Amino acid sequence: MFGFNKRDPHREIDPAELDAMLKDGKALLIDVREAGEFATGHISGAINMPLSGFSPHDIPDPEGRTVVLQCAGGRRSGQALDQCAAARAAVDTHLAGGIGAWKDAGLPVVGG
Repeated sequence: MFGFNKRDPHREIDPAELDAMLKDGKALLIDVREAGEFATGHISGAINMPLSGFSPHDIPDPEGRTVVLQCAGGRRSGQALDQCAAARAAVDTHLAGGIGAWKDAGLPVVGG
């Protein structure tokens, strides 16, 4: 009642955890930034699905991997997770701090 003890449906992982998951082949990374942003630099292996046209139903089959959403700072990936929850899609994880946190952790990007 009144939102007390309400659990946030979004699971956040940090850059180190995502890096390990990607190296182990355990994550399917979806970048929800717009195409122009994606082109300026993205995490290797990420699939670009801009939030402006995002649909949970268009996420490729993760083939047993965890789907992780990512944007610039975490806000848009959270919005995409809200869409996934509304569509009852089994996607609940995003990169805390987005690609900004990834870069701050000294991890590489491709493109740009």
